[in-house]
Amino acid sequence: MRERTKLLLMVSIFAAAWFLPVHNEIFMNAISESLKLLKWYAQEHVLLCLVPAFFIAGAISVFVSQGAVMKYLGPGAKKIVAYPVAAVSGTILAVCSCTILPLFASIHKRGAGLGPAAAFLYSGPAINVLAIILTARVLGAELGIARAVGAVLFSVIIGMAMHLIFRKEESNRAEGQVVMPQIEEARPLWQDGLYFAAMLGILIFANWGSPGQGDAGFFAAIHSMKWWISAGFVVLLGVTLWRWFEKDELVDWKDSSWTFAKQILPLLLAGVVIAGFLLGGPNGGVGVIPGTWIASMVGGNSFGANLFASFAGALMYFATLTEVPILEGLLNAGMGKGPALSLLLAGPALSLPNMLVIRSVMGTKKTLVFVTLVVVLSTIAGIIFGTFF
Repeated sequence: MRERTKLLLMVSIFAAAWFLPVHNEIFMNAISESLKLLKWYAQEHVLLCLVPAFFIAGAISVFVSQGAVMKYLGPGAKKIVAYPVAAVSGTILAVCSCTILPLFASIHKRGAGLGPAAAFLYSGPAINVLAIILTARVLGAELGIARAVGAVLFSVIIGMAMHLIFRKEESNRAEGQVVMPQIEEARPLWQDGLYFAAMLGILIFANWGSPGQGDAGFFAAIHSMKWWISAGFVVLLGVTLWRWFEKDELVDWKDSSWTFAKQILPLLLAGVVIAGFLLGGPNGGVGVIPGTWIASMVGGNSFGANLFASFAGALMYFATLTEVPILEGLLNAGMGKGPALSLLLAGPALSLPNMLVIRSVMGTKKTLVFVTLVVVLSTIAGIIFGTFF
């Protein structure tokens, strides 16, 4: 059977090569756009977003005790504590749908319940304070407020729904984790906290986006000093590692971070290429699905327009803050405000690369349910919002 599979694969590759439409302008342009998106992603997000995220994920896996994770986010944790903690933890990161993945994979591996972990997975890219402020300023206060309220509610609703749908599996998983022994902490909590704060500071401030041209406010001031602030956190991290960590701990940290990188990065890059081929590159380029088609299908406030906006947003990749100028262009092209909110609630939290990695962490069934919940809730929110605005 294995040899038949190999033969089928070889025949399929040969047939694809034989009929490759290299003279089709749309096809070749889509390939070009996919490579442009891959290059842009590698230049803009791998070193400053993903690499710090991998190290944070590795640190969570190695240094955060399973007892702490189980206490606040585990299957047996009080829901009134677990879901707010998951939402707040995601809020402070202000990361994109791909950067959140190694962090989600890490807390899930350490024993976080599926519900709180799913809430964290949604909240990280969706409840982005800077993006919400930018949305309100550029797209209007009503969209900014609706995005903030919807994202907070969704993180809790999605998490609780995931827990209820898969409660039997979660119960079995929790029973298997009860017997895990408690391990004595190697350092005081404040030292580990300072170590994690340094890494989070690097991740947040190195990726601090510009609030806009001519803005002299607080966020613009932070942006102008972001490299100095980031350098300060790098120094702080170096000091904590030098003073408080043993060599074997650093080796374990490195190995764990590398494990997450091997698991996640290839799937992310493959997903970025596919997303670019389908939907175009980072500078308004067109993939095999023209952007004008999307704009023409999301006018008004029909169920179909909101559903399409949610579904298209779920497939597209949005780097942090990039959804705002994209939505501004679509709104100017005739997009309704309801579909705009649907895309804002689904788009930053999901992407095709994001889905591929989520599937590798929690399986196909749970990934499909998670994606469906995001798309359906975003569609409903868009319809309600579009009715009043």
